[in-house]
Amino acid sequence: MGTEMGREPATARSVRMRSRIVCGVAGEARRSVPAVRAAPGVRASRMLGRVLPVSELDYALDEASIATHPVEPRDQARMLVVHLGAGPAWPRSVERVEHRRVADLPEYLRPGDAMVVNRTSVVAARFKARRVGDGRQAEGLFTDVVASCPDGRTWNALLRHAARFHPGEELELLPPDGGAPRHSVTLLERTREGWRLRFPGDPAPEAVMADSGWTPLPPYILKARRDLHPGERTDDRADRRWYQTLFARGDGHPSVAAPTAGLHFTPGLLETLARAGVATHQLALQVGIGTFKPVEAATLEEHPMHAEWFSVPAATVGALDAFARQHRPGGARLLAVGTTSVRVLESLPPPGEGEAAGWPPGWLPEFHREADGSLHGQSRLLISPGWRFRRVEHLLTNFHLPRSTLMALVGAFTGLPALRELYALAQREGYRFYSWGDAMLILSGRAAASADTTSAGTRASRDQGPGAVHAVG
Repeated sequence: MGTEMGREPATARSVRMRSRIVCGVAGEARRSVPAVRAAPGVRASRMLGRVLPVSELDYALDEASIATHPVEPRDQARMLVVHLGAGPAWPRSVERVEHRRVADLPEYLRPGDAMVVNRTSVVAARFKARRVGDGRQAEGLFTDVVASCPDGRTWNALLRHAARFHPGEELELLPPDGGAPRHSVTLLERTREGWRLRFPGDPAPEAVMADSGWTPLPPYILKARRDLHPGERTDDRADRRWYQTLFARGDGHPSVAAPTAGLHFTPGLLETLARAGVATHQLALQVGIGTFKPVEAATLEEHPMHAEWFSVPAATVGALDAFARQHRPGGARLLAVGTTSVRVLESLPPPGEGEAAGWPPGWLPEFHREADGSLHGQSRLLISPGWRFRRVEHLLTNFHLPRSTLMALVGAFTGLPALRELYALAQREGYRFYSWGDAMLILSGRAAASADTTSAGTRASRDQGPGAVHAVG
């Protein structure tokens, strides 16, 4: 059956009508091609025939342990150094721990080691607004651009008290400088998690956020500030500076949360590492709200893992592949700075074995390899105990939220019972938790000798200095 000459087919008209609703403009929606192909629900623990109750990711935390401001200078944050045993199996046993500072990191690395950092930039995605007409206050978070819309001006957003608002309403953005509103957005439609809205006209959405957005501090920091420091006035300009790593670059895929392990680095620390012969390689993973979303299912296997966009420059791809080919016992090691770097590194195929080699059944990433050798795509990889690390040996990370996929990832290094014990030790020793908190350095196998390292049997009842050592287990 044909269609009448000059008349658009009904299916095409429905696509256009839907595009007007979803994108807020006329014209066809741009088709979105997924960058990852993964069997639904496949997780590292399920591949190994294990079921992980979410209670294994839980622990108790005193709100007073949540850092509401960073340490300055950044590399003076405390660092719990965790020494793991050697061997091919993961997780590995915790042999001992030390209490140091991030500035001491060069003592644990040696010439030829490599460090991988996430260079994503954080956009000022939090917003405060008022509804045009009645002035009702609104607060929310721009989460991501709607990829199927053609011009990048339609975004998804979380909005407090979302049910109080309606399609077509306009929200004036209240800038952090206290001035009059200079920009607005229009609500299009409700979504499962919030609202879809549109930025009208110039400038681009990222420029609007830079001008009138607020630093997207996690809710737990904002709550701890209210509870622990009531009445304290904060400067959003300082928050923006504190909540951005020195590696940050604008690459078209901004993050709504910081890769927090990278916040500990200073120019001086990087210079010291470079002089020590430690190479630094960069990649980007767009940190979305899913990173901090708690696991609400009864088991980790039932948790719908979020996808995050990543990009690996050609220079980093080449360096990583050369590093892996030259790897040998006792040789140079790879340190991932942050769980976001781990997700990208472990999403890459083994060098020299083809794109599909080495992947567990049912989980084959699909990403784009450019002519210059760079890679970009998405990762839905959920790493949990039982995962066999193929590229990463050491990890620098922060202390994470309970019942989170980040706890599962770190537990893949240490085992979850040992990780909970380490978190309890950190609380007793006064470590600061979460985004602006202190760090944990996990070293697998033999690390470079530290000037303050003592035998594995040494015990210390309290932290008597930056080199104090505890035995665990």
